Amino acid sequence: MKFQSYLSRNAKRMNELVADYFRQDTAQDMLRYLYRPLAEYSANGGKRHRPLICELACAAVGGNPSDAHSAASAIEHFHTAALIHDDIADKSQLRRGAPCLHLVIGEGMAINAGDLALAQVTGLVVDDNNLGDAVKLRVLDELVQMTIRTIEGQALDLGWARDGRYDLDIDDYLMMATHKTAYYSGGTPLAVGAIIGGGGETQIEALRAFGMSSGLAFQIQDDLLNLVGTKERTQKDFRSDITEGKRSLIVVHALQDSPRASELVGILSSHTTDSKELEQVVQLLDEAGSLDFARNFATDLVGEAKRDLIAVLPPSKQADLLLSMADFFVERMS
Repeated sequence: MKFQSYLSRNAKRMNELVADYFRQDTAQDMLRYLYRPLAEYSANGGKRHRPLICELACAAVGGNPSDAHSAASAIEHFHTAALIHDDIADKSQLRRGAPCLHLVIGEGMAINAGDLALAQVTGLVVDDNNLGDAVKLRVLDELVQMTIRTIEGQALDLGWARDGRYDLDIDDYLMMATHKTAYYSGGTPLAVGAIIGGGGETQIEALRAFGMSSGLAFQIQDDLLNLVGTKERTQKDFRSDITEGKRSLIVVHALQDSPRASELVGILSSHTTDSKELEQVVQLLDEAGSLDFARNFATDLVGEAKRDLIAVLPPSKQADLLLSMADFFVERMS
């Protein structure tokens, strides 16, 4: 609850910080067709955990969290771009309870808006005069590597879907999810914050590892919530992962362990939206023990990550919040 409270207290401030980086001083049509739609989409920004943990990591190693503002916002802009492009690739309908951007302004303009958000990732850091050149170059390298890793993960996810691949094992899933989600949802925000805060190499790498494990756990929990979430979650494309045939840890485990794996593949391949068939898939996954397997996997991930982080960070309010974040990632209900 500590971390959830921290997010709630700081979300408005972070929304305003991210919004500060959208241009207002340009031609009206530029605003109409590009900046305003992107800003409005970004404003429906979820919990903003990525930029906020970047600040926390900076403070946890003894730095000033305001020094991390450009990099934190850059990571959030990357998240915005990834969501826009991902929704187009997946033909999704809803994002955070609202129509996806490509359904609001058209696919071409949505791709263009996502491209602008991507350009912001490096641009914000380059333009930050508060960062020294050496720190700036190192942060830029982290952001470039984050972008490459995420695109690699997306390539696997899309390629498996295109080719109808279900001959996957848990290691395949972990490689895809680590690249697609864990870098930008945990590992890079924490490493970048620690770099800007002047942390030692041991601290930087420990925070990175903690973020990678926590980010992977976040994705596993997200996949669980899509299948068995609360009432709030059911309003956000509930069970759309089944319709999209998503290769989650839950599905990969079931395909290895369920005697009804061929039946499961058949429904996943049909891209059904029928509520009875969606419920049938969840039952098959539950019968295979795959829902419990995923829950336990995520819990074990964060338990190990917390032990490793405690060993290198001095006690502080920020360190406590980061440890609380790991628990929040596997316990959140929406």
